[in-house]
Amino acid sequence: MKARDVMSSPVYFVSPGETVAHARHVMVKHRISRLLLMNGGQLIGIITKKDLALLVRDQEPAWRRRPIDRIPVETFASQEPTVVSPDAEIKKIGGIFVDRNISCVPVVEGGNVVGIVTKTDLMKSAFAKKLTRPVSDVMEPAIVLSRYHSLDHVLDTIGEKNDKLVVVNNDGTIAGVITGTNLEFFEPFSKRPGSEKKAVTFLRKEEAAGIKLNRYVFTASVIAEDVMSHPAITIDPQANLTEAVAKMREYHVNSLVVVEDDNPSGNIVGIIKRDNIIQEVAK
Repeated sequence: MKARDVMSSPVYFVSPGETVAHARHVMVKHRISRLLLMNGGQLIGIITKKDLALLVRDQEPAWRRRPIDRIPVETFASQEPTVVSPDAEIKKIGGIFVDRNISCVPVVEGGNVVGIVTKTDLMKSAFAKKLTRPVSDVMEPAIVLSRYHSLDHVLDTIGEKNDKLVVVNNDGTIAGVITGTNLEFFEPFSKRPGSEKKAVTFLRKEEAAGIKLNRYVFTASVIAEDVMSHPAITIDPQANLTEAVAKMREYHVNSLVVVEDDNPSGNIVGIIKRDNIIQEVAK
């Protein structure tokens, strides 16, 4: 298979002088994760949801004073994007994604952008539908945090690991998942009157008699449960990768929590991500 067989078209784009707010609106409206930056018909960059996450993570006072409707989109766009021709092989594109840690490549023919290939497009390819290895062979350890962890802790963790986070309840059961998408399009509580602070109560482990004792109470602006997606989609470690691909496509998710017996209340043994699938496609 080649790029022309899986690429998406038409391609959505913005101009360098348009604002981050406009770019975000276009992404939300069309349910896409990236926009090409075009200047007079020339491709000069790409802005993704991950780029927009910088606005959430950046704690400099100067940025907090600058609304996103005043920030030009070129400030956060990556420059000189990697491109491929319509005849580029799928395995080659998968290798580009893995080696350069990018999530898309514009398809250019005769100097014109004719489409774009994303990781999601590769998941639709025939190669991804023929993977027979068990999930347990390629899954990664799950990064777990409490649903009551602060947004600062979430940002620090996901920033260091550039990963998906599994959110759990007090009893260890799965509450949800946090990905870059959750953070990139999250509206801070500071914009919601009356919800700036909330009381958070941690519980000690239940005693034999079933009595729950409060450990402590504190206030937090935003916590993990406010930004997570739920319910989390799970899969059994012995399922094959073809089943994982089908499940990701069915539920429109980029990761699955791997649990024993594919039971949300079961023991968490790992996580399988779209990137793990792409690495297999690239082999």
